[in-house]
Amino acid sequence: MRVLVACEFSGVVRDAFLRMGHDAWSCDLLETEVAGPHIVGDVLGVLGGGWDLMVAHPPCTHLAVSGAAWFYRKKVEQEEALEFVRQLLAAPIGRICLENPVSVISTRIRKPDQTIQPWQFGHPEQKRTCLWLKNLPKLVETTVVTLPEKKSERERLHYLSPGPNRWMERSRTYQGIADAMAEQWGREGLDLFG
Repeated sequence: MRVLVACEFSGVVRDAFLRMGHDAWSCDLLETEVAGPHIVGDVLGVLGGGWDLMVAHPPCTHLAVSGAAWFYRKKVEQEEALEFVRQLLAAPIGRICLENPVSVISTRIRKPDQTIQPWQFGHPEQKRTCLWLKNLPKLVETTVVTLPEKKSERERLHYLSPGPNRWMERSRTYQGIADAMAEQWGREGLDLFG
């Protein structure tokens, strides 16, 4: 299966699909952090490349409700970000997952099909993530773990120190979630073409 992982520089989701034997490529404006099949550039230019599945991680900077206090300052940027999401969801690809935190996508485009948490996939952390799905089943939790009592531990990404690379760390997909995507959406027997 040909898999496009849009807006991913980390290679986490791409590599999970590669390990399952798929022809998986990441695409981002940034170089990949880990060597592997990667396209540097605007993903909109490669959407018509004969992909069977796309997992898209559009930037949440102007979309996430965690930044709602600043929405009045970035109306133009938010409209541009929403248009980018619309283009990804309308891509000529049979199966699509668009991933983002709780955001205005829910009220401006449509509600997510599913919300997941890292603790459902083996990571003792809390970070509610929304999935907008097209012709894909909902992810089934794999390894439910107990959350730490300390809020700073279970919401580690929220408490990261400010800095130029904070956004990069917060944008990485948890390995357990990436593995679940590859195993559940890429496994043999799942009829991706019918």
